[in-house]
Amino acid sequence: MPFPDDLRGQFIPDELLVGLFETSLTGFVLYLPIRGGDGTIVDFGLGLLNAAAQQLLSLPARPTQTYRQLYPDTSQNGVFEFYRCVFESGVPAQYKFNYQHHGLDTYFQLSARRVGEGLVVSLADMASEERTAMATARQKLAHSEARASSINAELATANEELAVANEELQAANEEIRATNDTLFLAQVVLQDFNQELEARVADRTARLQAAQSEAERERMRLDRFFRQVPAAICILDGPNLVFELVNPAYQALFPGRRLEGRPLLQALPELTNHAVWQSLQRVYQTGESSAESSILVPVARYEGQPLEHLYFDYVQQARYNEHGQVDGVLVFAFEVTEQVLAKQRNDALQVQALAAAQQLVRQRETLYQVFEQTPASVAILRGPDHRVEYLNPGYQALLQGRELLGKPLAEVLPETEELGFVALLDQVYRTGEPFVGVEMPFQPRDATGARLPEAYYTFTYQAHRENGVTVGVSSFAFNVTEQVLARQQTAALQKEVQHRDVQLQDLFEQAPVAIAVLRGPELVVELANSVVCALWGHTRDEVLGKPLLDAMPELRGQGFETLLERVMATGVPYVAQEKPAQLPRNGEFKTVFLNFVYQPLRDAQGRITGIAAVATDVSEQVAARQRLALANAELQAANEAVSVRNNELASTNQQLLRTNQDLDNFVYAASHDLKQPVNNLAGLFQEVRLVTAFTDPEEEATLLPMVDEALRQLSGTIDDLATVGQVQRLPELPAETVALEEITQELLQTLQPQVQAARARVTTDFSSRPTITYARASLRTILLNLLSNSLKYADPSRPCRVHLSVWVQEGRPVLLVEDNGLGFDVQRHRGELFHLFRRFHDHTEGTGVGL
Repeated sequence: MPFPDDLRGQFIPDELLVGLFETSLTGFVLYLPIRGGDGTIVDFGLGLLNAAAQQLLSLPARPTQTYRQLYPDTSQNGVFEFYRCVFESGVPAQYKFNYQHHGLDTYFQLSARRVGEGLVVSLADMASEERTAMATARQKLAHSEARASSINAELATANEELAVANEELQAANEEIRATNDTLFLAQVVLQDFNQELEARVADRTARLQAAQSEAERERMRLDRFFRQVPAAICILDGPNLVFELVNPAYQALFPGRRLEGRPLLQALPELTNHAVWQSLQRVYQTGESSAESSILVPVARYEGQPLEHLYFDYVQQARYNEHGQVDGVLVFAFEVTEQVLAKQRNDALQVQALAAAQQLVRQRETLYQVFEQTPASVAILRGPDHRVEYLNPGYQALLQGRELLGKPLAEVLPETEELGFVALLDQVYRTGEPFVGVEMPFQPRDATGARLPEAYYTFTYQAHRENGVTVGVSSFAFNVTEQVLARQQTAALQKEVQHRDVQLQDLFEQAPVAIAVLRGPELVVELANSVVCALWGHTRDEVLGKPLLDAMPELRGQGFETLLERVMATGVPYVAQEKPAQLPRNGEFKTVFLNFVYQPLRDAQGRITGIAAVATDVSEQVAARQRLALANAELQAANEAVSVRNNELASTNQQLLRTNQDLDNFVYAASHDLKQPVNNLAGLFQEVRLVTAFTDPEEEATLLPMVDEALRQLSGTIDDLATVGQVQRLPELPAETVALEEITQELLQTLQPQVQAARARVTTDFSSRPTITYARASLRTILLNLLSNSLKYADPSRPCRVHLSVWVQEGRPVLLVEDNGLGFDVQRHRGELFHLFRRFHDHTEGTGVGL
């Protein structure tokens, strides 16, 4: 109960606690837990004992030894476990036990409670109380003592009577001793009788004392047996089966629960309606004993803890009172949980072992049939040369009728050595380590040596041992060609499906038309591409997952709701052309013309589950129809004008073709028909020089070289024109492989005088493409013109440097010729570079035809 507030001022809590601790007639001990390395409690330290506890336990106030060092036997009687349970659970509890060590044989009553990080224990010696556990034995002993007392009283009365009789006889004897021999004789007889009677009384007394001693020894022996017997024993009293007596072994089954003095169902309520309770009731009511073996009893060892599944062997025997009536039940119990669980495990193992043995027998019986009938290819190869000792029909079929038995594998199947399989067999035979090949290709030959179609196999090579020594290799192979090809096809199909999915998704999102999917009777927007969102005038977040008419209330009253309901009800698609609709545009509603289709969507059972809507905005088309009509008229007029212009262009093209033909003819005529007249003119001029003399030597020195130069240039120009005409008329030359370094050195030999004159050094780098495929004559002409230009237009102020190289761009070779010559203005003359007769330097000979 809580401490009254009105007393807190008069009794200070700290002083009150110390006062109660010091003045209590009951022993109090403060325990401190000691934990092991794993955090569990392994012992308790004795922090402090009050005076009563010091007297009771014969210990100082603060002992230096731990609890288990002082009382190592408490692990067996359950006290240590009781302390540990109370501390860890925080639930107060009581415990009663008999202690028979260190010269003690008494009962202790314990009450424990956790306080903070310590344990407070109150203990009391119950020796002064009646030991109800021995009530029955004491009653019997009391009855025996009462009978002994009665016999003693009778003997005492008889002794007193004998003493009186002796005195009387002695007096009478003294009176008549002198005169009466008969009386003397009677006295002697009486004394003998008295002595015999006294001997009988002494013997009876000795036997009674011996019986009392034997009864005490028997009581003590029964008490020791009851408390030391390894069986759990209890005595249940009365119809409510109250725990009258519980031995330590029985209490150890429930170390954290109080049993003695409590009805069974109050102490162990989990036994309500259990077979144990029912059999106890039956024993009490009928007096017939009950015995059970390995019965499952769900109980909790500690108050408030979860139930544990425990197994017991027990005997329940009726106890009778002095009237022969059943007044209780005596219970002998043994916990056999470990034995039952071990037996269950053993039974399971035996079942497994039996099943394994039976399976082994079946496997041995069917092994040959499996090898013979299995679709796998099985072979056993013996020795380092892998001689075929056994092969099943599947393996024989693989080899197209070749004779294999007794022959080395490499001899009868050489392709296995070519493909590396024999090397794998050597490895397995040498190391003993198995090899697993997964989906490896194999292409055997038939009897004629021709290659058979390639197949795929998954196989294992396993060392075959006898007496622990490898003597061969076993081979198990499965033809997985269909699976491999199917998987390849499946992978290709999956890739194609994924590609199609991406395409469909892209098509849906990038489709130029508006697409939406509406599901259920409420037409919830399930899908909507960007075009339909733009058409509706709403963002995707505003419409997805919402009923269409809730997301777009502006559609109500425009007829769309009726159309959608009709399609859902009838399953008939609806097609609309240029239907007007009021839709939001830039914060206001505008009339938009739509072409759309409402297509019903059905599930696997044909039920209509939604509608697919495909629409296009044709507002511009409708608005532009009139403009289109006008434009068509204008276009017709323009087409007529274009037709006239096309006719003019056709005439012009014909004229240009004729002009080009005339130019080609002119070039041909100029290069051929003018060649001979020019040669004749040069000959005549030479003859004139021989027969004619100038009167003015200076005029001769000026005019003759000018005429020679003019004739030479005219002849060179005609030669160049002939070359151009020849090239244009030649058919396309065949391509061949040309070594760039070789053709370059060939041309440099031809141009050796120009190279020396220009003091030129020519370098090359054709590492990226040493050879190219091209018409050799054309490539030679190109390189000759480029190299001759580099030498011809060298800068006279410095040695000429020319570098030729090739690189690859987009898979095609690019030829680069670089020099440090005079150069020209690229920006100015870019468009004139390859024009006929166009030159940018006039200080050297040339016609401008080469490039």
